[in-house]
Amino acid sequence: MAERMNYEVPPTRTEPNAGEALNTLLENLHKHGFIRLANDLVCANTDIAKVLVSGLNRPGSQSAIQNISLLLMALSRVPPERFNQLLMALTDGVNALSQATQDEQKQKAPGITGIIRLLRDDEFWQGISPLLSGLRAFSTSMEKSPDKPISRYSGKESHA
Repeated sequence: MAERMNYEVPPTRTEPNAGEALNTLLENLHKHGFIRLANDLVCANTDIAKVLVSGLNRPGSQSAIQNISLLLMALSRVPPERFNQLLMALTDGVNALSQATQDEQKQKAPGITGIIRLLRDDEFWQGISPLLSGLRAFSTSMEKSPDKPISRYSGKESHA
């Protein structure tokens, strides 16, 4: 008598294999024109390079690239939690400013006594003190003579 065989039927594939997925991707890229675009870019690579180099060789383009680079380097010195705090404070400030503008349209001028009361308001001065400190630091930085950015971020002296 023959022995019984243990045979399990393999499950039916529900997803395409890598070759089929690649063929589908290739067909979709061709259908939507991406393969032709890539082919044209490869064929016209010297023309594109000339356009890019001539565009980047202008003083305005070079200044823009340097300014973006400086902005990114300055942002790299700000911890993300402080930057998030700054963004949230700016958002709250803009919202309060727009609300205050709508409310102020309904208010009358405070007059001399209102201004004197404002000058004695401790909560007002506690709120405005950080703004004044920031303006002071900004003013101090703006009074310094401009330095080449390379010396500030690399630590190397610039030789102009």
